[in-house]
Amino acid sequence: MIEAKIKELGYILPEPAKPLAAYIPAIKIDKMIYTAGQLPSVNGQLKYKGKVGYNVSEEEGQKAAELSVLNCLSVIKSVCGDLDQIEQVIKVTVFVNSSDGFTNQPKVANGASELLLKIFGNAGKHVRSAVGVNELPIDAALEIEMVVKLK
Repeated sequence: MIEAKIKELGYILPEPAKPLAAYIPAIKIDKMIYTAGQLPSVNGQLKYKGKVGYNVSEEEGQKAAELSVLNCLSVIKSVCGDLDQIEQVIKVTVFVNSSDGFTNQPKVANGASELLLKIFGNAGKHVRSAVGVNELPIDAALEIEMVVKLK
């Protein structure tokens, strides 16, 4: 049902991204799943590269956030088998590769938060941090981590 909702909204759940280093994409502990940071990539290709507020617009940053959160959902599915097992999105942490003086990280992070609300309704309401950083791996525009609780 959740995957059908994602398609209905016009999105595609990508294949789980391969880790860039020595870590696993997600881990399940009891009824919680914690993801590693997920970049805005599709099939191993980074789609949004650079600094938001310099060579990546806020709107592109929001699109990057949507893609990264879909990658989070993809690695969550790889651990639990079915996104319908998600009871609640608990926390979303958004790291924005920000140009000097850029302070609209929360607006960029809304790309992820608003998509989660569209997909999960009330179960998509979550706490969030939106953090501006100087650099991210492979010059990604942003990176997202998620925590979800399973039914």
